[in-house]
Amino acid sequence: MIEAHATSRYVRTSAQKAGLVLALIRGKDVNHALATLRFTRKSIADDIAKVLRSAIANAQNKDGFSGDVDRLFVSACYANQGPAQKRVRPAPMGRAFRVLKRTAHLTVRVSERPEKIVAIAADSTAKGGGAPKRPRGAVPKKAAARSRQPAGGSRRSKTKKD
Repeated sequence: MIEAHATSRYVRTSAQKAGLVLALIRGKDVNHALATLRFTRKSIADDIAKVLRSAIANAQNKDGFSGDVDRLFVSACYANQGPAQKRVRPAPMGRAFRVLKRTAHLTVRVSERPEKIVAIAADSTAKGGGAPKRPRGAVPKKAAARSRQPAGGSRRSKTKKD
């Protein structure tokens, strides 16, 4: 099974914002992940798509790759916090506020899905073994007898009519 990864470092976004978009593609096949990123309305989605394409290219260049890109899926993706650039913003009365311009390191890991091996198993119901099934919504006879209400209708107290 082939596994490849790609990393983009010092991307100008916070790791938390990137993590929201990365959660959308985690576990999906690469074509579906690229389509998801294309229509995601976050600016970081373009950077993540670039990293994903790079990871796909890295997998294609590895020895032992089957050549079928459709079998690749996003096995892991995460955003680590990078260094923050510290800036100063003027504030009232001669003071200054500190502004943190955060960065993130984006990592996307792709793996190849193993080929499915189809095993033919003997089905016991196909041979006629097993009890017949009740229709959907039907209640067994014993449970139906217990759930009946006493004679006289509902359990609410009856009120006089004027």
